Amino acid sequence: MRDALAEADVVAAEDTRRLVRLARDLGITVAGRIVSYFEGNEERRTPELVDTLRDGAVVALVTDGGMPSVSDPGYRLVRAALDAGLPVTVAPGPSAVTTALALSGLPTDRFCFEGFLPRTGAARRSRLATLAAEERTLVLFEAPHRLAAMLADLAAAFGADRPAAVCRELTKTYEEVVRQPLGALAEWAAAGDPKGEITLVVAGAPPAAATRPADADLRAEVAAAEAGGMSRRDAIAAVAEQHGVRRREVYAIVHAPGGSQ
Repeated sequence: MRDALAEADVVAAEDTRRLVRLARDLGITVAGRIVSYFEGNEERRTPELVDTLRDGAVVALVTDGGMPSVSDPGYRLVRAALDAGLPVTVAPGPSAVTTALALSGLPTDRFCFEGFLPRTGAARRSRLATLAAEERTLVLFEAPHRLAAMLADLAAAFGADRPAAVCRELTKTYEEVVRQPLGALAEWAAAGDPKGEITLVVAGAPPAAATRPADADLRAEVAAAEAGGMSRRDAIAAVAEQHGVRRREVYAIVHAPGGSQ
């Protein structure tokens, strides 16, 4: 990262003042031209930066507190550069998504990132309803002034006992991680006044209990397997395994009065 900032021909920064402070703290001199690149001007500035890249210059993109292009400026420029056949690489830096996931204490083997959910209550609750059965650990971003309302909606949609973590100001001076069930976190946020950049990590839903098919459906599946050329023994074994039912139970159903004989 130090070399990338020091050697780039152009540095596109979400906040040029913070970039100058970062360079000072790192003890490096940014020799290249510094330009602003943020949500309000990225549509206009992207073609300019792509032209700069076409001319053979090296452009470094840096954002304030997260990973460029992940809910931060950057995706538009990366896509435009790739479409123009220009090379793109990444100098790995802090990412709130994986940092919060690691700190949360929740399962990390499978997770999904939803970014910022809709701001309005009705739209947010509708989106949460579609996520309530998601079994992977869920990572979200939220603004501090909407945190209490978001946690209340999460508790209502997912259950107040669902484990979660609020991660605040990650990798910064006032980093804080609060790990509690959603209901308790909603009360904590409502009683306090959390500040800074917020990342939420929520445990996935427990696996849905398998629903055993009706006897008639099990008989029909065995019959269909037999019609396809399976022996009855193999058909019973296959249907039992598919539905997590004991073979002897499926056998008894098939051979019960009124079943296939």
